[in-house]
Amino acid sequence: MKPSEYLRYDATALADLIRRREVSGREVIEAAIDRAGQVNPRLNAICHPQFADAMDQDFPEDGLFSGVPMLLKDLAQEQAGHPCTCGSRALRDNVAARDSQFVSRAREAGLVFLGRTATPEFGLKAVTESTFWGPSRNPWDTERTPGGSSGGSGAAVAAGIVPMAGANDGGGSIRIPAAYNGLFGLKPSRGRISAGPLVGEAWTGASTDHVVSRTVRDSAAMLDVLSGPASGDPFVIPGPSSPWRDLMQRSPGQLRIGVFTSSPYQTDVAPECVAAVEETARLLESLGHRVEYARPDFDGPALARCYLALYFGEVSALMDRAKSQFGATDRDFELETRLLGMLGQAMPLPDYVRLRQQWNEFARALGTYFERFDFYLCPSTGQLPARIGQMETPSHLKLVARLMLGLKAGKLVHKSGQVDQMALESLARTPFTQLANLTGTPAMSVPLHWSRDGLPVGVQFGAPHGGEELLLQLAAQLEEANPWFSQYERLEQAFDVEGK
Repeated sequence: MKPSEYLRYDATALADLIRRREVSGREVIEAAIDRAGQVNPRLNAICHPQFADAMDQDFPEDGLFSGVPMLLKDLAQEQAGHPCTCGSRALRDNVAARDSQFVSRAREAGLVFLGRTATPEFGLKAVTESTFWGPSRNPWDTERTPGGSSGGSGAAVAAGIVPMAGANDGGGSIRIPAAYNGLFGLKPSRGRISAGPLVGEAWTGASTDHVVSRTVRDSAAMLDVLSGPASGDPFVIPGPSSPWRDLMQRSPGQLRIGVFTSSPYQTDVAPECVAAVEETARLLESLGHRVEYARPDFDGPALARCYLALYFGEVSALMDRAKSQFGATDRDFELETRLLGMLGQAMPLPDYVRLRQQWNEFARALGTYFERFDFYLCPSTGQLPARIGQMETPSHLKLVARLMLGLKAGKLVHKSGQVDQMALESLARTPFTQLANLTGTPAMSVPLHWSRDGLPVGVQFGAPHGGEELLLQLAAQLEEANPWFSQYERLEQAFDVEGK
């Protein structure tokens, strides 16, 4: 299979070609590896290549995606015998003893793993620029970030290395890279995809695994592959009446869609992000849906505080694990990670529990909103992708952070009220995604708009818990009405010319 031919197919089509023996799985894997060799040196999307292993990996002939190449994210998605560094030098010796449910189910579906994709340290940022792996770059503009934390996956899929790649989303980490790279990205409902066996609920239920893909049908089919409970999961949610890949082909009917474009944190929203939503609203009306401007009634700054408290707890716990299991020292962590860890250690446990319990307020507010609407529509992100290095902490603030760490001033920071400012500043560029994480509801970013400079601008739809069926049906309808696959051909031509 020629590389140029390989780029024309999504994962579903590649699997069909292999199934009909029009091309061999080995030829497809060779084409993917060849594409990785062409573009990854400029993107730094793959942090742990497994090309030799991929050529030798056996796969079942009757799997849904038998012989199709895939990349795993280097955060969770553990693969037996391979490192899972979570983008951190502190976990460079973390080699998985067994497959995660994500990996075992993907393997059973016949997917072939080419390697692992870069992520920011512990998946904590909306840019993928860890000090351990270096910056990953956006193929639409290599001076810009592909987003985070699934930034390596987003860049790899957009650039055509693989048709889809593993991702996970604890605050937007599927939807943000999907928006920045012109991809489709669905964050499923809490409990839809098992986080086992090492984890019951990832990030106390805020995070879930899935993929970023070029087509809606690939994401729907991967939901068929990945969804369903595993033994010991904390709870089970009802499955679909038919395979997601079949359900998505049905009409969603006339939907009631609430629209908003203002940031819940009162931060600035770029005109291109607003324009993308407004353009989508007009498209929805032309398709017969009812559109009304209305936003859920919840306390945005309170949500930001609750979200940052989750960071404090998770980071401090993960740092402790890295130190106790792998002998990591403070020097093995990035400065910002160390600061979050200190704030986690200094946060009173009753405050953490109170903030975790407050998630209920956001869920109830969103539930009330969904009594009027089937979905909400809003920007996926508040700004276009930042330039590489733009989000790096300024030198004077690094000095302040080091002073606070040296003085162990975590309790003082909590008492000073600076945490509220940190919460808003850290989420200012991506203020629209955390709501779905804290409420456990499904949401998706759909690539329906491109800026005048040729950058993709995603729009986000959110649904009630368990609402993946209607989301996928609407996404398929939008994909048919405003196809985006041809945009990848334009990207590949421009990107290949730029690299010569």
